[in-house]
Amino acid sequence: MNFACLLLLLLSQTTFARYAERTAFERPLTSGVAYAVRVTHAEREQFERQQGWSIKKMYSSKKQSSPSPGPGDAEVREPAEEYAPVIFAQDAYKHVISFDMLSGNEDRENVLRARESGKGVLTAPFKLLNNRLGVILTYTVYKTELPPNARPQERIQAAIGYLGGIFDIEALVDKLLHQLAGKQSIMVNVYDTTNERPISMYGSNDTGSGMYYKSTLNFGDPSRKHEMHCRFMQKQPWPWLAITSSLGTLVIALLIGYIFQATVKRIAKVEADFQKMTELKKRAEAADIAKSQFLATVSHEIRTPMNGVLGMLQMIMDTDLDTTQQDYVRTAQASGKALVSLINEVLDQAKIESGKLELEMVPFDLRTVCDDILSLFCGKAQEKGLELAVYVSDQVPETLIGDPGRIRQIITNLVGNSIKFTERGHIYLTVHVIEEVMPSLDVGTGAQYANTLSGYPVVNRKRSWENFRLFNRELNSCEMPFAPVASDSVNLIISVEDTGVGIPFEAQSRVFTPFMQVGPSIARIHGGTGIGLSISKCLVGLMKGEIGFASKPQVGSTFTFTAVLTRACSSGNENKPSEFKEISALVFDHRPVRAKVTKYHLQRLGVQTESMTDLDQYISKVNFGLQVAKLVLIDKETWLKESHSMPMLVSKLRNKDQRDSPKLFLLENPKSSVMNSSDISREFHLNVIMKPLRASMLQVSLQRALGGIDKVNCRNGVVGNSTLGSLLHKKQILVVDDNIVNLKVAAGALKKYGAEVTCADTGKKAITLLKPPHSFDACFMDIQMPEMDGFQATKRIRVMERDLNEQIERGEVPPECASVQRWRTPILAMTADVIQATYEECLKYEMDGYVSKPFEGEQLYREVARFFQNQDQVQ
Repeated sequence: MNFACLLLLLLSQTTFARYAERTAFERPLTSGVAYAVRVTHAEREQFERQQGWSIKKMYSSKKQSSPSPGPGDAEVREPAEEYAPVIFAQDAYKHVISFDMLSGNEDRENVLRARESGKGVLTAPFKLLNNRLGVILTYTVYKTELPPNARPQERIQAAIGYLGGIFDIEALVDKLLHQLAGKQSIMVNVYDTTNERPISMYGSNDTGSGMYYKSTLNFGDPSRKHEMHCRFMQKQPWPWLAITSSLGTLVIALLIGYIFQATVKRIAKVEADFQKMTELKKRAEAADIAKSQFLATVSHEIRTPMNGVLGMLQMIMDTDLDTTQQDYVRTAQASGKALVSLINEVLDQAKIESGKLELEMVPFDLRTVCDDILSLFCGKAQEKGLELAVYVSDQVPETLIGDPGRIRQIITNLVGNSIKFTERGHIYLTVHVIEEVMPSLDVGTGAQYANTLSGYPVVNRKRSWENFRLFNRELNSCEMPFAPVASDSVNLIISVEDTGVGIPFEAQSRVFTPFMQVGPSIARIHGGTGIGLSISKCLVGLMKGEIGFASKPQVGSTFTFTAVLTRACSSGNENKPSEFKEISALVFDHRPVRAKVTKYHLQRLGVQTESMTDLDQYISKVNFGLQVAKLVLIDKETWLKESHSMPMLVSKLRNKDQRDSPKLFLLENPKSSVMNSSDISREFHLNVIMKPLRASMLQVSLQRALGGIDKVNCRNGVVGNSTLGSLLHKKQILVVDDNIVNLKVAAGALKKYGAEVTCADTGKKAITLLKPPHSFDACFMDIQMPEMDGFQATKRIRVMERDLNEQIERGEVPPECASVQRWRTPILAMTADVIQATYEECLKYEMDGYVSKPFEGEQLYREVARFFQNQDQVQ
């Protein structure tokens, strides 16, 4: 970056003018100051583009005594070897900005002499804006400190700009001498005697007849000569008056010299401060780079061994263990995951403070993300007997564009806090679009105690967003921030409601403060670092949203945030299993909110669903022979509440003269029973579905009940390894990593799904193995490896593939590639770095994906399955 660009980053015309105006008292003799920068012809185009104006021509004194009144009336400077355009000036002289000081004859001579000598140089007198004569004292600004004996050529090369001070000679002399003269009238003339013919700078041509005195003036430029002539207009004064006048003139001359010297020192100090400021800026940039490198190094060094620890623990879990051993392994695995979570939170906080946290923009299914979050907390919710549910409005698009990882992080943090601080009742996650809640400023539940998921009272969720600018009724409709800036924008409002212990009123003001918790006992009882909500608030801000909460002690809390995402282009295909589209279902639940959740999950599968709360009414409907639903789902709490009528309902449904009677399902929440669900299911031959409900789990349960899937391959609502391994069975996968533990973890996870894995410990071996044609279907490549890292190895592999593709296009197809139209092996990066720059580097080197360590078998499966499901060519 050249000096002009750097100066523009640090200063502006307004800053320069304000500084010059406020420090004018230190330069009482100057009328103004201006700064011109040195620009070479090669830099001119870039310089003019950055400034927004063209370099103008400054006429010589023979044509015009001063620069043109404005840049608009001036001519554009013709091409030259170098230029000295003015970029900053005091407000009174800002009309000279963009004029080239080297385009005028005398100005050019003045600048060149100042640059070669390293001293101040005066111009010849010229008229200022007030039509008074003045001079310009020019100093050269050098990029480095030069020794006093520096050669002219060294000074020319080191010059980067020119600082000029404008002096109004008439005002200066008139002000000082007029007061000194007292009652005696003195006529003063100041001349520039550099040339043979003196130039009058001050005074009239009237010689008078009084006492005459001539003295030499030194303005600091030895190349120019000046004289001051003093004459009394009245009769010759007494001798002591003449002596006083002479001494006064001498004092004035010394005073002028002193002021000039102070001005020079001040200019030198400003230049030194500027150099210091430049150095500090460079240090700050270097420190920022060092901090990013430190984050990457710390992340890699900690996460790499943790990947081995968690991976090996997962592999141990897949072996035959007794109950005690399984408990030990699960405990170790949970501790390792907690450590990784803590590392991620600390690194996120550091990235937020340095402004390095960035968001992805990729298509994703928010409903799937919410289901995954429920699966994550399913075990903890069942242990506590909590009702855990999610509801996503049908107004929310199927596919959105945003950062699914950060959305997941925010919701996971909120749900995790709710699980941590809730001992009875429920946790309810809801997602709506802003337009749904605007008319009433309320969303379904929370307004009345009876209308909740579990029947426990909750806080009014309206209070969690009442301070959002989004819902400020005082804003005009044209100013409402939720109005989408583009037709494809989607404004979401996401809430997490719980019936936990709540937040004390005195602690609610510091909820979003980093590393702060409600009280010292919280950390001891529930654990945590206290930075999760702080990070969530920053992430919500990056998504152009807001976050708030409402909480009441011993009642519960509701956290709500908004986010602006983008609607993905619709593919026209609904992501609903076709096997359920002709099936109808009936949901019995006396709690409307809970019935709505069940209905939501069934409709996601394409099931035509109705809900009822009156059991007797439905029994009457069955007695009249009306159409009966194929599936009947009854919540266990409703079953117990209506236990006197349930045997009759089951009997009516199964005594119908139908070959295919309805399938009955019991929806159970763990630890909610007075009577065990297994007893009920055995007595009435019911299918039991354990909550929390998720689309994938519900799909498997329905398929099993309808005979569409083998029960042996289903465990807790999750498809077994034989189904998951269908995509990976017999696939040839290459894993490249210099760490033997990581190789074992990745290879073991992939082999578990039926893949045939080959391992390589260097990038050079990977190049040899992936030289086309080869038999590998995909490759997992570590980034940081000795000799040749993953980036360079991938780059070499892509070059070899491009060469082969060019041969295929020319018809020079090797026999092994006769059926291949285009050769490209999916390469997935494996690394312990978690900074955005690493992800960008992966894309730069044409990698197809990115997975951070530590990873699990399911994570590896999802990435490889994405390649095989979307692969357009067959190798």
